[in-house]
Amino acid sequence: MRVNSYDYIVHPLLDGVPAVEPELLEEVINAMFETGDMDCDLIVAPEAMALPLAAPLSMMSDIPYVVVRKRSYGLEGEIRVEQSTGYSSGAMYLNGVERGDRVVVVDDVLSTGGTLRGIVKALRAAGAEVADVLVVADKGNRAAELEKELGLRIQCMVRLEVKDGRVLVK
Repeated sequence: MRVNSYDYIVHPLLDGVPAVEPELLEEVINAMFETGDMDCDLIVAPEAMALPLAAPLSMMSDIPYVVVRKRSYGLEGEIRVEQSTGYSSGAMYLNGVERGDRVVVVDDVLSTGGTLRGIVKALRAAGAEVADVLVVADKGNRAAELEKELGLRIQCMVRLEVKDGRVLVK
């Protein structure tokens, strides 16, 4: 689905449409758990579609998770996360991450890299160490260039490309 110049991929894990089958979610969570560096203090997940990934991963690993929210709570120590995506730009807000925390970032899709870039910068500003980044889908092969730019590992469960209105799995 194309909106302006941005290609959306409508998929249960990326949009919650159609319904997310438990078997699919379980397979992705198991893959993230097995490949991720789960020697961490926190799992960090942006609203909204990363939350169905973070919650079961938290339960499986016994590691708490925090949400990068789309609105400010005005809490002490809150960090504003600047993000620019293929379809929007604005601010998100990070709370509950402390200096010295070792974190794993979980997200559904890596498209332009704008959300991940902003989150990593905010985590580093908080004094946290990003141990790993786990993403369901890399759309447009952005992971490699972001790894170099941010100096960290980004693990994607699948690589996708949109070409002539079709989704190709690489």
